Amino acid sequence: MMAEEYYLDPTRESFDAFKALPRDVPINMLNMLKFHDQAQYPEDHPAAAHGWSGERAYQEYGKTSGPIFKRVGGTIIWRGIMESMVIGPQDQHWDSVFIARYPHSGAFMEMITDPEYKKAVVNRQAAVQTSRLIRFGDVDGPDGFG
Repeated sequence: MMAEEYYLDPTRESFDAFKALPRDVPINMLNMLKFHDQAQYPEDHPAAAHGWSGERAYQEYGKTSGPIFKRVGGTIIWRGIMESMVIGPQDQHWDSVFIARYPHSGAFMEMITDPEYKKAVVNRQAAVQTSRLIRFGDVDGPDGFG
C-alpha cells in the first residue's frame, strides 16, 4: 500500500506553469480541502495556545484573508459540502470545496504576495492537511455536454 501524499503549497513547477498562462482573463480556482483534526501551528505562534481544530483555523484564515481577497476582486461563486464519491477513490473525502473567481490571474498574484496575506496564510497552513487547487478558465459555447 502506498503512503498517502499530502499537498499544501504549489511546487515551483506548477506555480511556474500557472504564471505562464494568460494573465488578463477571468479565472476560477477550484479549492478542495481536507482539514487536520487539530490545527498544526508552529509552537511559537500565538494561535498554537488556542487548541483550534483545523476547521476553526481555516475559519480564521478566511476572516484574516477575506478583506484582501475582496479587495483584489475575488468572489466565491460556489461552495458545497461533499456528500458522496460517485467516481473516484472511495477513501478520499473533502471537508470544504468551493470555487473562487478572480477577475484575472494578476489579482490572485496580488493577493498571495500581499504582506497582510502572508501573515494570514499561516492559518491556512495550520488548518489544511491536504488540498487541491485547480485553475479553470471560462469556455464559451452552447449549454450541455460536448
